Amino acid sequence: EPHSCPRHTDTRTMLPLLLLLLPAAHGIARLGYTPVLTEEPPLGAQKTASTFVLDQPRCVFKDYGNADIWLVVALDGSRWSSAGQGACGGPCTPHQIPPHPHPLPAAESTFDNTARPGSNETAFQSFPDPVHAYMTLNATLVNYPCPKPAGDITVLRVGSETSCAQDERRPTCNGPLPGPGPYRVKFLALEGSVPVAETQWSMPITLTEAKSPNTISTTGSGHSAGMIAITTILSILFAILLAGLVAMLVFWSSDSCSGSSTFSKPESVTVRRYNTHHVYDQPAARL
Repeated sequence: EPHSCPRHTDTRTMLPLLLLLLPAAHGIARLGYTPVLTEEPPLGAQKTASTFVLDQPRCVFKDYGNADIWLVVALDGSRWSSAGQGACGGPCTPHQIPPHPHPLPAAESTFDNTARPGSNETAFQSFPDPVHAYMTLNATLVNYPCPKPAGDITVLRVGSETSCAQDERRPTCNGPLPGPGPYRVKFLALEGSVPVAETQWSMPITLTEAKSPNTISTTGSGHSAGMIAITTILSILFAILLAGLVAMLVFWSSDSCSGSSTFSKPESVTVRRYNTHHVYDQPAARL
């Protein structure tokens, strides 16, 4: 009987762990909805260098009234540095992140649905390395009413919060995405800490990549650098010629005005008429 006690001890040790895993083992509902970028109404900034816009999951989680609905943003493929955002002293711009020598794992295949929002393993500030997926934009069915009331805004802009991007006290920050991606997203419903339902993963989302000024070609519009220089020189010469013509016109105008001022108006001649009232015609002397 020397081995009987350890066996009972192992059983007692494993029992609490099994109880903790029982809710997760119950299964999670996989819903047929797939998150998509917003197409209606048309948006001019559907994707930028650090954000993208999704449709809200209206009428998707209607059977889970007590659940909190989270957006999971995951890395799909990799161009990232192993140092992650720490290499930049904060969130990296697309041009600050050097290529990773070995691709990081695609997060949608490795994400753990039992990970707690706001924990170290899902914090935005550690994305994309060592955290390959973070949780943000938590909501309830109150935020996603079904059917949609007329006039409601039904989009989510991912990456719109800049104030909390480096604030580790806000690990669920909806901060700017640190590079062009690609990314995948899904919605996950939790009742307490237990995952109960999830959507499909989206298709890969690649953001707009800002171009370096050195990469902008001057020949893209069909004009060579020499032609641009000639056009610039001709424009300057035309401006000088135009200025000369204006100056000449002003000079001629002032000269004509000064010449006309040398002719003075002739003085009027006044002829005075004298009435010789003291002289009268004398009648002829009488003989």
